[in-house]
Amino acid sequence: MKSLVPILIVLSLASVYGIWYQRSRGKIRTSKKGPEGALSAELLGSPLGSRVTLVQFSSAFCTPCRATRILLENVVSTLSDVKYIEIDAEAHLDLVRKLNIHSTPTTLILNSSGIEVGRAVGAPNRDQVINSLSSLR
Repeated sequence: MKSLVPILIVLSLASVYGIWYQRSRGKIRTSKKGPEGALSAELLGSPLGSRVTLVQFSSAFCTPCRATRILLENVVSTLSDVKYIEIDAEAHLDLVRKLNIHSTPTTLILNSSGIEVGRAVGAPNRDQVINSLSSLR
């Protein structure tokens, strides 16, 4: 009986962690950053959108990155004032460190000034992306 207690504790902790991990992935969280943290077109390697820019950090062997790319390209294709930029995290490690990117895919939502106003770690769903874009006018 005593040997089952540690196993039950480990299984319980692993279950709690698994539930937290699944619920935290893909959710868009708002960010409160000042103008000093603004990202420029030169830093990103592409011009910013006139209203919003979606910057996705991905890696070559990341399956959720491909799904996120397709989703974001699809959403942006219907909006002329929103720009989508994909950045290879492995090739831009200095930028990854500067922006505190810990996993891929990570999508930053930038306003027209290049200030981060939202972030999604993991693959967001279509409704979350559209709602976050519509909230930025």
